[in-house]
Amino acid sequence: MTLPVDLARQTLEACRGRGQMVATAESCTGGLVAASLTAVAGSSDVVDRGFVTYTNDAKMQMIGVTRATLEAYGAVSEQVAAEMAQGALANSNAGIAVSITGIAGPGGSEHKPEGRVCFGLATRTGCTTITKEFGALGRAEVRLAATNCALSALRDQRF
Repeated sequence: MTLPVDLARQTLEACRGRGQMVATAESCTGGLVAASLTAVAGSSDVVDRGFVTYTNDAKMQMIGVTRATLEAYGAVSEQVAAEMAQGALANSNAGIAVSITGIAGPGGSEHKPEGRVCFGLATRTGCTTITKEFGALGRAEVRLAATNCALSALRDQRF
């Protein structure tokens, strides 16, 4: 898999232009968003930190996702994505945070199919969420599609 360095460069330039530091909270992408951003030389003036919260325990311990939300909606939900993004923002010096939680595959279920990924985008003024259905593209392709979506959201400050 090749990291989307050109998109990461655009994202860094946009956030730099807004004077925003970035934090990430990643589950199914396993740190690919942060890795893409930090693959660009000079990214340290924009990237504050990244959280890889693959397990529910990590989501709760590192970025404050509540057990009640996880139990009510499951890890792959916009509600958890919102808490992830808000938690990354609260536990960083960033002005914008993106979160990703989903089912990269293989597998999934009728209710939560492979390729479903939920995103959160938080700033000091609020949080928005979105769910994307990438389909059963294969694990690597779902992770890459989710990374591209997250980078674009950070760049554009919206989904």
